[in-house]
Order: sequence, then structure tokens, then C-alpha cells
Amino acid sequence: MEKLRKVVNEIAYTRVHTNSPALHRSLVPFLTIASSLYGVALQIRRSLYRYSLLQKHRLPVPVISVGNLSWGGNGKTPMVEYISQFLVDSGLTPLILTRGYAGGDEVKMLERHLRGGPVKIGVGANRAATAALFLDKYGCVDSSSLRSFFDLHERAQVWTISEKIGCIILDDGMQHWSLSRDLEIVMLNGLNPWGNGHLMPHGPLREPLLALERADVAVVHHVDLITKQSLRDIENMIQGFKKSIPIFYSKMVPKYLFDVKNARSHVALEALRCASVLCVSAIGSADAFVKSIEMTGAHYVDRLDFSDHHLFEAEDVETMSRRAKGLEHKSNCKPIIVVTEKDYDRDPEILKCLDSYTVLVLCSELQITPILETDVDSFNYTLMKALAAKFYVSS
Repeated sequence: MEKLRKVVNEIAYTRVHTNSPALHRSLVPFLTIASSLYGVALQIRRSLYRYSLLQKHRLPVPVISVGNLSWGGNGKTPMVEYISQFLVDSGLTPLILTRGYAGGDEVKMLERHLRGGPVKIGVGANRAATAALFLDKYGCVDSSSLRSFFDLHERAQVWTISEKIGCIILDDGMQHWSLSRDLEIVMLNGLNPWGNGHLMPHGPLREPLLALERADVAVVHHVDLITKQSLRDIENMIQGFKKSIPIFYSKMVPKYLFDVKNARSHVALEALRCASVLCVSAIGSADAFVKSIEMTGAHYVDRLDFSDHHLFEAEDVETMSRRAKGLEHKSNCKPIIVVTEKDYDRDPEILKCLDSYTVLVLCSELQITPILETDVDSFNYTLMKALAAKFYVSS
């Protein structure tokens, strides 16, 4: 199954299959049919909501959706964390709503990062019902108080934070149409935002690119890892669907590492300088992870990629060990194995089985990157201004 997932992923990011392996070419017709059926199902579902045959729920506080158009590596969850912290710093208590997909590795990471703070996290497929439980328990900031909050924020004045929920953030919310939102943020993986341009499973797109018209803000992620020409091409594509949309840029900045045997340990990035490193990951954008390790100054970097959200098993640990031994022979020194936080949070215990090697977890944070006239202040201002304007129109 893991091999099949990797093959499908390779097909999704390949536009021409003339030189592809026979297995890839044989799967393309079946994936094309499946994509067509998926597209029809999307149109039907969208129409049911458009004509109110399926109900949309409206919550009593502003709702921010952070989503994407393609699978994996778009920076959704880091952006959710960034916005959560920004709202807390501004004086609002946010509630994050997430479905907890594939074992909840992203939820576990959010909980570990935000533990002890006012941010609340609700997990469940029915996000309206999950929100109702939290709103009943903690209450919510009323509309007149929210208006005062936005007015004070506009004048850069202080607002005292309350335990009551003041804003809701939908993690991976772009395709969650049953909940009305006041601000739609679409995250795009700058390394390869559209893949081969087809819908799943033939391609990586969860919706047609026309869905960009629904977005209020677009963020190009991993902007530090792409060329200026690639960035211009992405901007032109976005503006071809929505000319007026504000575009911002983000990147993941490595901060430190910790040992899998002690999550409270703190290892400086310099530990990788001149070292041999085996990057092991089961994430949506392994290329970005590997490039970030290369930029630490590691002498030799090898990689072992699994499909996104893959749950490591004993045979995978054996594969990691064999690859590490091969790297040890090649580089004449014992390599360091580095994994991502998502891989660690998916199953912290199994990585401890690699006890003959040092296994470290890379900790990074999302930063808004200043390009042209955009910077972190303009992003925060745009977020608040658009949120206030749309919330009061719809409420």
C-alpha cells in the first residue's frame, strides 16, 4: 500500500508520462477516470450548498478558514498556529477546529506547542457540533464587544484577553463547506503548487483552480526555496483567477532540535554542521524538509521518504537502520537521523527503537517573509481588517 501511495504521488506531480515506468503509465487511465468521478461529486456537493439543499452553520464569532487546494506541504497547520498566537497577542482567545486526520499528528503538534496557553483545540469531523460544545462550555465574546475589539485594534490600543472564545480557526477548512467563514486563507506550496494540474487522485488538486476565486488571502509557502521566476508564475496564476487578492509569503525557519528520547531537550542546529544526516519523513513536502537540513551546513544529506501521514512500523524502522548503516559506510562516520515534528508526534515511541543512532527532531516555525510591499505587519493588518469587515456584513 505504501508503494502504491508513492507511485500515485509521483504521477500527481508528473505532467508528461512518456518516460515514466510501466506501472505509472498503466495506472494513469484508472486515475483519470477516478478524477473525473471525483470532479462530478465535487460539483454536486457544491451545488447542494449553493442552492441551500445542504445547510451552512453560522457561528456567533468570526471564523477564519486556513486551507489549501492541493494535498500536503502547504503550511496549513503552522499558519493556524501563527494566527492563533497572533490573536492571543491581540487579546482574543481562539478555538481551533480540526478533524484530527490520520492519527492526529498535526493536532498533537499543536497541543504540544500551545499547551498552557489560552488557545483551545476542538477535534472532530462535525466541526459545527464541536464548536457548539466549546461555546457552551466557555461562552463567547458578544458582537458589541467584538466591535469594540476591532475598533481598538485599528487604533493599536490594548484589549484585555478573556477566557471566552473570540474567534474560531478552521484547520484545513477550505473544503469544509458546512461551516460559514468570514475569512478564507488559501496556502500554496511554492515548490509545486498545482502538480500536474489534475484533480485527485490523478493529480494533487482537491478542487479546481477556479476555487481561488473564493479566497480572501493567498499565502505562497516555502518562498525561500523557489526562484523569482517560479514565484512570478505562481502570482500570475493566482491573479488570473482573482486579480484583487492580496498575496503574502511565508517560510519555515528551523529553530532547534530535540532528542526523541527526551522531548524537553534542546539541541542547537550547529549539531548538524559537517555531520552526515539521514532525513526521514512522512510529510507532504519532504523536499522542503531536506533543503532546510542541507542549509544547516550538514556535510552529507541522504533522505528516506514515506507517504504523507504514514504510520511507521517495525519494518520501517529496519529500513531506516539499513539506510543509516549504508550512509555510515559511505561517509565513514556515524550519521544523525533527523525527523520532523509531525513524524515524532505521530508515534514518539517507535523512533526510540533506533537506539544505535542519535535521532533528532527538527523544530521550525512559520514566518511571514517580507517581499515587495508585504511584511508581517501588513499581513496582520490585512487579516484583521478583512475579518472585521466580512464578519459585520454577515452577522
